Amino acid sequence: MGCGARQAGSLAPVPRLSEVIAALDALWPPERAEQWDAVGTVCGDPDAQVSRVLFAVDPVQEIADEAVKLGAELLVTHHPLYLRGTTTVAASHFKGRVVHTLIKHDIALHVAHTNADTADPGVSDALAGALDIRVVRPLVPDPTDPAGRRGLGRICELDHPLTLREFAARAAERLPAAAQGIRTAGDPEAMVRTVAVSGGSGDSLFDAVRAAGVDAFLTADLRHHPASEAVQHSLPQHAPLGLVDAAHWATEQPWCQQAAAQLDEISDRHGWDLRVHVSKTVTDPWSTHHPSGAPN
Repeated sequence: MGCGARQAGSLAPVPRLSEVIAALDALWPPERAEQWDAVGTVCGDPDAQVSRVLFAVDPVQEIADEAVKLGAELLVTHHPLYLRGTTTVAASHFKGRVVHTLIKHDIALHVAHTNADTADPGVSDALAGALDIRVVRPLVPDPTDPAGRRGLGRICELDHPLTLREFAARAAERLPAAAQGIRTAGDPEAMVRTVAVSGGSGDSLFDAVRAAGVDAFLTADLRHHPASEAVQHSLPQHAPLGLVDAAHWATEQPWCQQAAAQLDEISDRHGWDLRVHVSKTVTDPWSTHHPSGAPN
């Protein structure tokens, strides 16, 4: 990505970190993050110039090294580095090593987590876009949004019905590849017309999903008991609910593309000399998948 609207040879201004952060905070206001969350700028000099930005899901060492190799001055991630706080950033710890790598190479780190989940557009909008399904409204609306566009998760419609099996195959084809692949629960031949989606862990949203009356729910990190209860709850007196469980990283990586495009548009509008990149590094922690009963 880059600011294609600028003319070759033009002396476009290079923004300061504080200017770029202000633009990001306008997209994802930190006050809209959950109270338990840790969003915002982790490290970086507000007066430093930023000419290259890298977006990624996870602030892990591979991503920090990628930012160094790219020559980025700002790394923006969805997941926090220190979600539960810390008393040390010593390089003897893997998180401290990330901080040392970034600071040593004058790279700032900024986090947009639950404030990006509920934004308009947010993480689940990007997920729906990757699946090529039409967003209708938030699954859990933000009560402070009079327009009714912000909130957690999205309720979506398919352009034409698919079986649960076909919809899962679409997810497997269009979401970034991860070792887990796609798991489903429910009748594979059941017809799917409406879908609730939520990037990241979504099994706390089953009450809202049932209230929405959708045919299927696509999210990540579905645990045994909530998934089992959701399937049993829909039988036999209620309409069956199909579950589609993808890898956590795969459901949130499309947001990086969306977020980078948003910053690229802002850069063009301001005439900044800023290049925006999206990491293609797979940081899903699972590396292999062996179907049960498969030969060694």
